Amino acid sequence: MRLQIKKYLYIIGICISATANAQTNSSSPYSAFGLGALRGDQLPQYRAMGGLSTGVRSLGGYSNINTANPAAYSSIQISTFDIGAYMNRTILERGGVSEASGNFALNHLNFAIPLSQRSAFSFGLMPFSDMGYNYASPMSFGSADTTRANRVFSGEGGLSKAYIGYGVQIGKHLSVGANVSYLFGKLNNISGIEFPNQLGATNSKIENTREINGFNYDLGLQYHTTLNEKTLLTLGYTNSLGTKLNSTASEVVTRYASYVSGDIVNPTLDTVSSVFGNEEKITLPMRHSFGFSINRANKWLLGADIRYAKWSDYRDGSLFDDQTQYENSYGASVGGQWTPDITSIRYWNVVDYRFGLRYDKTYLNLNGQDINDMAVSLGLGLPIRAQAGIQAYYKINLTAEYGQRGTLTNNLVKERYFNFTVSFMLNDRWFQRYRYD
Repeated sequence: MRLQIKKYLYIIGICISATANAQTNSSSPYSAFGLGALRGDQLPQYRAMGGLSTGVRSLGGYSNINTANPAAYSSIQISTFDIGAYMNRTILERGGVSEASGNFALNHLNFAIPLSQRSAFSFGLMPFSDMGYNYASPMSFGSADTTRANRVFSGEGGLSKAYIGYGVQIGKHLSVGANVSYLFGKLNNISGIEFPNQLGATNSKIENTREINGFNYDLGLQYHTTLNEKTLLTLGYTNSLGTKLNSTASEVVTRYASYVSGDIVNPTLDTVSSVFGNEEKITLPMRHSFGFSINRANKWLLGADIRYAKWSDYRDGSLFDDQTQYENSYGASVGGQWTPDITSIRYWNVVDYRFGLRYDKTYLNLNGQDINDMAVSLGLGLPIRAQAGIQAYYKINLTAEYGQRGTLTNNLVKERYFNFTVSFMLNDRWFQRYRYD
């Protein structure tokens, strides 16, 4: 038993180190706004159902960590470990021209440990947002000026979320829970003017860097009741409080030459101005989610979520504040899971098959156009046979999501993206006292 615990602790230490140092990036020009492209709170098994999670209490015969609604922690009966990786492929299209890019990174590291038959706590590390973009737009200096120049924009970085949460069942039908999250990370935004066809011309660049950290709080509620002996109805609600984050911003304006000489590419000529250590507050919006699911034990689950976030309350007081007017966002998800026969000896009969649809009107309205995001998702939950004599259960969760964000109308960019996530989940009896060792 001691050797087994030491083995887990060694593996966990490696995973924490790797996840903490992993930087995930988006490839979307729409990640230039706010805190970047939000990644959501769902693990792959929930993302495969279109993000369905608010009213989901349990999935099949395994304990799953539903970080999107901490009230669901109260259903966890066995220690659970979940780690996953994320791959993205994005195709950007504008004006008949398309460009593809991809990213790969560790995605999440989560634990859940039951404290009693009706309560459990969870902790872990997950991405909160990603920023990654690079594009240019032509500009002129008047009708009579033939000088060609480009306005260039780029950005990178992201925020991570370390959280700890607790969920408990009160009475027969009600569960409540809460997550306390610490958000941290760095966002870099660069804008400038370049003269691509004039060697020796002087270009300019403004680089804004924000180091962000602070706490956020999520509350969850689930009401669950049986419709018959085998069918469970769950109603759920979550609320993410509109807290304030700390932002330490810097801004550096430089000029650089437009030529290449030897190993020096566009060398910096001088620094026009610089500001460091400007401390401001970022106000996050309050977010709400409502959902339900109907679950036939170890057979099927169907449900839906609706969500709303008051992004009109978002405020970024840093030097980079681009005065964008954010709109309130809303969205919906529908999805489910089906397991053919959990008692079968045929492998593909005990696999979980997942599907989902998702639609979101984001908080962006650019050039008079709402930026919408919609996707279809599929997934598999692949059980792994444990060794004889070991009371542990393993599952690999695979999720594929194909979606579209944005539009070609009014000179905007349409994105088509493919997200693939794989995670390894372990159910085991940790911290249990044995009579013999």
